[in-house]
Amino acid sequence: MLHQVIDRRLSGKNKSIGNRERFLRRYKEQIKDAVRKAVGDRSITDIEGGTDITLPKRDVSEPSFNHGAGGSREMVHPGNKEYVRGDRIARPEGGGGQGNGNGASQDGQGEDDFVFRITREEFMNYFFDDLALPHLIRTQLIADAPEWKSRRAGFISEGNPTSLHVVRSMRIALGRRIAMGGDARLELRDALAKLEQLRQADASGNVIAALEAEIEELKARLKRVPFLDPFDLRYRNRVREPVPTSKAVMFCLMDVSGSMDEARKDLAKRFFILLYLFLSRHYERTDVIFIRHHTQAAEVTEDEFFHATESGGTVVSSALTLMHDIIRERYMGSDWNIYGAQASDGDNWQQDSSKCRELLDSKLLPLCRYFAYVQVADEDQNLWEEYTRVRDANAHFAMQKIVTPAQIFPVFRDLFKKATAAS
Repeated sequence: MLHQVIDRRLSGKNKSIGNRERFLRRYKEQIKDAVRKAVGDRSITDIEGGTDITLPKRDVSEPSFNHGAGGSREMVHPGNKEYVRGDRIARPEGGGGQGNGNGASQDGQGEDDFVFRITREEFMNYFFDDLALPHLIRTQLIADAPEWKSRRAGFISEGNPTSLHVVRSMRIALGRRIAMGGDARLELRDALAKLEQLRQADASGNVIAALEAEIEELKARLKRVPFLDPFDLRYRNRVREPVPTSKAVMFCLMDVSGSMDEARKDLAKRFFILLYLFLSRHYERTDVIFIRHHTQAAEVTEDEFFHATESGGTVVSSALTLMHDIIRERYMGSDWNIYGAQASDGDNWQQDSSKCRELLDSKLLPLCRYFAYVQVADEDQNLWEEYTRVRDANAHFAMQKIVTPAQIFPVFRDLFKKATAAS
């Protein structure tokens, strides 16, 4: 029997969820374009809510049919000062019905835009739809903490009642009854045929009684064969097998030295908040390591990373060294995809910038699949110059500048866009 499930849940103001999902699927590309235009005017904190999406009426308009003006009709126009009964009024030009005129809109196209609201989850889906951790691959089978999948593996004679396969069990029971009662049924058939012959031949009563007793014994023997025996029960068998899994760790490094004023720290925080939302949205098995540094680096919690305040000089290499130590201690091996994201104003101790380049070239980049550096200042500091040499020599190292909050979204999308099939 074919069953059809209809989702009739309402999505606010008596609107059907099914109709809304069909609308979102139908105008997916237009909504994605509208979301990309809308994010330029929003702050990171506004992501927690939805947004109003505006679509041009021409993109969502559908053909309609109306009755044109025609035929012989008598109409009364109240308040009319120009016509009296018997006057002929010209038919409207175009033969159209009522209400089809296009009012003036803000863009001067003569069409009203269609405005609707999408939720926070829908906004995140459309905004992150074409983003991914670059070069994320499915790694080898992991021995210590593998992912498992369950697959069917035939039938077994023991299991729990919920896995009982009734058809297979009855089939085996039928085969067992046929095998166990086969000889008895043949003997019973021969005995019944012989009894019929003896009755036709008017044999003695003792011979017939003995044969009838034998027949009853054969019938009793057949009845003792159980209809369903515990031996017949068969249960669906499922086995677990390890599957290749993708595990990723993202290192977030942020400069909190004295040269990072509140405005620059705010830009860095916004970038990392967006990064954190992106990672938690797409990769549930991604570890996120937060490292703050001034002259010394320290691994901190998420709350400390975004809210604690510190000041001091700048030694960027301390954060890179700590990142390398953590990788060696926790994430060594071919089963981890390692990524790094660093935010700084580019100001650094002069002799330390070259050390940062050496750390990236010789230790970190060979272990990382992707490393992104974001400078929250427009000036070309010494660290930017050294990192430029790193970028020219490594395809999986990217760097961008963010000066205003409006640049966070475009830079983020450029750093974490999905890789093409060729890459």
